[in-house]
Amino acid sequence: MYHYAAKQLNQRQLYKFLTGAIVPRPIAWITTYNPEIQVVNLAPFSYFTILSSRVPLVMVSINRKPDGHPKDTAQNLLNSPQSIIQVVSEDLLVAMNQTAASLPATTSELDQLGLATAPSGIPKLPALVDAKIRLHVTHHQHQLLTDDSGNPMTDIFYLRVTDFYFADEVFDREKEYLLNETLAPISRLAGNDYGHLGKVESLNRPL
Repeated sequence: MYHYAAKQLNQRQLYKFLTGAIVPRPIAWITTYNPEIQVVNLAPFSYFTILSSRVPLVMVSINRKPDGHPKDTAQNLLNSPQSIIQVVSEDLLVAMNQTAASLPATTSELDQLGLATAPSGIPKLPALVDAKIRLHVTHHQHQLLTDDSGNPMTDIFYLRVTDFYFADEVFDREKEYLLNETLAPISRLAGNDYGHLGKVESLNRPL
């Protein structure tokens, strides 16, 4: 096996090795609102997972900009308690990838791409019409990670799910199952690569 000590790697290598090894990763396509300039932001993040189901919590980790300032989504989450996480399906892959571009805070990805929206029930935050699953979340806790020199590095948000929305075609209401084959979720791999749902195998858990 090839061996690399983390302390001997540069930032590019660390990023490549981590994002290449920890795959596939779910994508949180997050809609947030900036109350100061009244702009809706939409951006994808793959440092995303479930934390708890007893209290419905998810985690999103957002790296800081090179100058140490928070990214637009992180700043919005700090300033406005509510946001929406959309699950990315195959039909949304191209649009999701376009929202990864770095834009001025005053420019809304929704306006730029002309994505279809509808009222979500949350003031100022529209819902993406074509998203088959969306989670309405509210700010629970925030943690700022620093690097070895004490500089701001990463904003971690613990978000509480308040509402679940499932499109009819991806939800078996009788069994309360999510139909992943119909949803066809997209996952993040490394570099420019994304993963599609492939073979699904079921195994009974040992007693």
